Amino acid sequence: MYKAPEHYLDADAAVGRVMAHARLLLKLSSRFDELAPGSLRHAAHVANYKSGKIVIHAENGAVAAKLRQLSRRLCGELSLEGAECNEIEVKVQPRQSLYRSTTSTIKPISGKAAEVLRSTAEAMPPGRLRQALDTLLQRSLRLE
Repeated sequence: MYKAPEHYLDADAAVGRVMAHARLLLKLSSRFDELAPGSLRHAAHVANYKSGKIVIHAENGAVAAKLRQLSRRLCGELSLEGAECNEIEVKVQPRQSLYRSTTSTIKPISGKAAEVLRSTAEAMPPGRLRQALDTLLQRSLRLE
């Protein structure tokens, strides 16, 4: 008979505490998404909860400032869901995008640098380092 991974995670006492904390964070996150104004909802998220303090990460300073202004109201509303909230701490923590790619830029080298590299490569015995310098010289953009 199939048993969900949660069944095994809940069976261990130590892991059970972690799972209970994770469930609480999910509950607080969904409640925060319901309570926060639309523009703030997408630019902040609940990061942690400990001893009555909810930590919220905001993407920028403007969002953090607005959340600090709303912290009393949010704290009161979040307390209604069963999690004791004495304080809300807002930190600026930009979200990291896993799919963001950086484009490479071609960095030109001066004519003098190219000449020094060429003479160095010609003075070297055949090998991988010489081949790498030749490839670099062929691919590089030169400033005149």
